[in-house]
Amino acid sequence: MTSSDVELLTVAEMGQADALAVKAGIPSLDLMEAAGQSIAKLIADEWSPRAVAVLCGPGNNGGDGFVIARHLRAAGWPVRLGLLGAREALIGDAKANADRWEGTVEPLSTSILAGAELIVDGLFGAGLTRPLDGAALAVVEAINAGSVPCVAVDIPSGVFGDSGEILGAAPQCVLTVTFFRKKPGHILQPGRSLCGRIVVPDIGIPTTVLKSIRPQNCENLPELWKTHFPWPSPSSHKYTRGHALIIGGKTMTGAARLAARAARRVGAGLVTIAAPPEAVPIYLAGDPGQLVIELADTSDIEILMREKKRTSVLVGPGNGVDALTRQRTIGALRSRAPVVIDADALSTFEGTAEDLFAWIEGPCVLTPHDGEFGRLFEVAGNRLERARLAAARSGAVIVLKGADTVIAAPDGRAAINDGASPWLATAGTGDVLAGLIVGLLAQGMTAFEAACCAVWLHARAAEKFGVGLIAEDIAEQLPAVLTELQNVT
Repeated sequence: MTSSDVELLTVAEMGQADALAVKAGIPSLDLMEAAGQSIAKLIADEWSPRAVAVLCGPGNNGGDGFVIARHLRAAGWPVRLGLLGAREALIGDAKANADRWEGTVEPLSTSILAGAELIVDGLFGAGLTRPLDGAALAVVEAINAGSVPCVAVDIPSGVFGDSGEILGAAPQCVLTVTFFRKKPGHILQPGRSLCGRIVVPDIGIPTTVLKSIRPQNCENLPELWKTHFPWPSPSSHKYTRGHALIIGGKTMTGAARLAARAARRVGAGLVTIAAPPEAVPIYLAGDPGQLVIELADTSDIEILMREKKRTSVLVGPGNGVDALTRQRTIGALRSRAPVVIDADALSTFEGTAEDLFAWIEGPCVLTPHDGEFGRLFEVAGNRLERARLAAARSGAVIVLKGADTVIAAPDGRAAINDGASPWLATAGTGDVLAGLIVGLLAQGMTAFEAACCAVWLHARAAEKFGVGLIAEDIAEQLPAVLTELQNVT
């Protein structure tokens, strides 16, 4: 993984980044000053001076809060500051910045919020591992019961930075300011929905610390995979751009057709649907640019993959949950070509997932939603942990679909996709995603990069279309999205 702003740091990794920065000669007090000052500036840029309640916890987040309060007060803002715990108990940089604060320090309580027109949540950072209680819980509940905008320091208090889990309660924020790099909890739900706009200002931590940390998590952005996108060259032709085979079903014929159109739109030079003889006329009546061949019950997928130099295969959409689909899935894997296994093909291995995993030797992408995931894997943890464990167990790239889709590779890398449109919650959108992945695999992208790219394109196309989206609209948005991608620097 290359160094760029796509990295996501766990709480422990962020602590390591701070320590390495200090070791490199940057005083921790300077880092806290830069953090607090940057938040104060963002607040001043966003709002005109108004009554602000700054809520400070007993640790470094509280220290950031004291810096924010000092800078806002110096800019003429009326500031009330509430502290959780005794001022005398503060230590280190938090104590140093409390000593620099010349205003009143009030005990944290809901009364601090009276008359406030803006709230700064500096109670706890991303490392909180226990539910909020006492005064902190009461204040957070009061924030959520009101309508005053709240700004989070690092992450909304009560959200665990490694998972996005809410520990009892957390405030709904309109702006979250974190430092150096985001954390998984900024992207994973439900924490993501509480963060509002997320800003990551530079506070002076050198990017060279990432070489020592070597983070495995990242945000799924084009910077992660754009240099590997298979743009055609002037000498390209349909045979150099790959040939995807999509196994079509007998009755739910729309699924394979949606996948095929997406594979073609994303650049596959040829796409063939292999369909049961009785369904061939339906497929032939579809898009004229897709090829259709008969697929008898006795057809050998291995042989079909060797014919016509087919370079990737998709099994599952609309195929039916039965022994034949299971057989065809195994046949696709035996071909050793890059394989996407989706929908019905996943469900055929419920209770016998080890049989599936035993056949995975070549490039393979599994694309389960939560229900399908539960049929294959018995792993605990948050979405990121579960996807990573599943990838290691299966030997495949896992695309755990949802509002915060996680893409995990067997080697430990993982990407989290932010910003899936709620309009994707409609029939057929998963088939389109599977088609995008198989289309990119056909053109030679690796399994992890193809899955990450496809998930991003899928979400971006839905975002671009907006209200009223149906599955058929996604592929039609791809030309505009791909043009946009070409311009990403």
